Amino acid sequence: MSGPPPHRALPLELLASPEWQQACRQRDFTRIFRLVKAKAGIYPSRVAALCGMTPSRVGEIMAGRRSLAHIDVIERVADGLRIPGALLGLAHRPWEIPTPARVREQIPAAEPTQEPETEPAAKEALDDLMTLADGQVTRSTLTALQSSVEDYWRRDDQHGGASLRPAVVGHLRYVTQLMRTSDAALRRDLQSLAAELARLAGWAYFDARQYSTARTYFTQALQLSHGQGDGLFMANVLSSMSLQATYDGNATDAVALACKAQDTARSAGDQPLVMSMLHMREAFAHATLRDASSCHQAIERSRDAYEDSRGREEEAPSWVRYFDETKLIVDTGIALARLGEAGRAEPLIAEGLRRERSGQQRGRAFHAFWLASTQLQQGRLEDACHSAGLALDLSAALDSPRVAGHVHELHRRLTPYARETPVIAFEQRMRVVLG
Repeated sequence: MSGPPPHRALPLELLASPEWQQACRQRDFTRIFRLVKAKAGIYPSRVAALCGMTPSRVGEIMAGRRSLAHIDVIERVADGLRIPGALLGLAHRPWEIPTPARVREQIPAAEPTQEPETEPAAKEALDDLMTLADGQVTRSTLTALQSSVEDYWRRDDQHGGASLRPAVVGHLRYVTQLMRTSDAALRRDLQSLAAELARLAGWAYFDARQYSTARTYFTQALQLSHGQGDGLFMANVLSSMSLQATYDGNATDAVALACKAQDTARSAGDQPLVMSMLHMREAFAHATLRDASSCHQAIERSRDAYEDSRGREEEAPSWVRYFDETKLIVDTGIALARLGEAGRAEPLIAEGLRRERSGQQRGRAFHAFWLASTQLQQGRLEDACHSAGLALDLSAALDSPRVAGHVHELHRRLTPYARETPVIAFEQRMRVVLG
C-alpha cells in the first residue's frame, strides 16, 4: 500500500520567519506543528500521515506533553513536511536539490568519426543531403553542409552543445567519406568543412564535460587544418583546447596552448581581433593559476589588440567576430573574478549581462553565474542569490552540463548560509526548476 502523496513546499514566508527558524533551531516540534497548522494549513491528521506517526502522538506533541528526540523520527518529520535539513541541524535531505546527472567520460574510438548511429532526426537530415548530392559532390552540397554548420553554432549558443553531438558527428563522417571520392577542385573545401565539423564536435563534447573525447576531435580538427595550411583556424582550435584545459584543471597546459595559438596566428598575418581573443584565453589560464601579474598583462594585451581591430572587423575570420566589445568587457570581468578580484570584476560582468542579447542563452547563464560568484565573494548574499536565480532560470532551457555544473558548484558554496532566507528561497527555486 503506497504512502500519502507529499505536500507542496512550505510557504517561503513561513520558512523565513524568525519564529519558525527559532523553533527549528531548538527542535521545538510543539511550535513547529502548531505553525504548520496555522501558516500552511496542514492539520494534525495530515502531519501524522506525512511523517509516519499516529494522530494521537502528533496531538500530544502539539499539546506539549511529548517531544521528539530520536534522529530517525526528526528526519522523517523533515522529509514529510519538507523542512530544509539545515534548519533542523541536519544534512541536506535527499529531496532538497535534485542530484545533477553524472556525465561519464567516454573512451573515444581510435577513429573519432566512428561514432554511434545518429539520432533519427539527424539521420533524416543526412539522407536529405545525400539525396541532394546524388552521390556526387557539388557546390550545392557544400552550400547545404555549410549552412548546417552555421545552424549548429546558432543552436549551440542558444541551447547548449551537448544534444548536437550525434548530428555533428554524423555530418563529419559524411564529409570525410565525400573527401575520398571528390575531385581535387572540391576536396580542399571539403577538408576545410571537415575541420570545422571536427572543431564543432570537440566543442559539443567539451560542453558535455566529456573532455577526452573532445580532445580527440580537437586533434582531428588540427590535423585537417594543418593539411590546409590554415594557421588562423589552427589558432582557433588551440584556443578551444586552452579553454578546455582551464576547465579540466590543467592551467599550465592552458597557458602553453594559448601562447602556441598566438604564435600560430601571428605567422598567419595581422589579425588583431583574433589576437585579442587569444590573449584573453591566456588571461583565463593565468587567473586559474592565481598569477595576477601575468593575468593583468594578458588582459592589457587583449585590450590593446582589440583597439587595433576597430574598423577592421570585416577582415577578421567569421568565427572570431563574436568577440566584440561586450565580450571583451565580460571576459575581463571573469578573468578578474577567477583571480579573486571580485570588486573590480562585478561591474564589468554586470555591464556585459546588460548589453548581451536575449538569444545568447548559454553565455548569459555563464555570466549570471560569475556575477553571483563575485557578489558572494563580497558577502552580498541576497544579491548573489538573485543572480544565481537568473543563472538557474537561463540554464533550464539549456542542454549544457558545463552550465549545470556551475550552478551546482555555486549551490555548494552557499551551504554555510543554508539557514539564511535568500538561500532558502534559492533552493526552493532549484527544486522547482530542476525537479
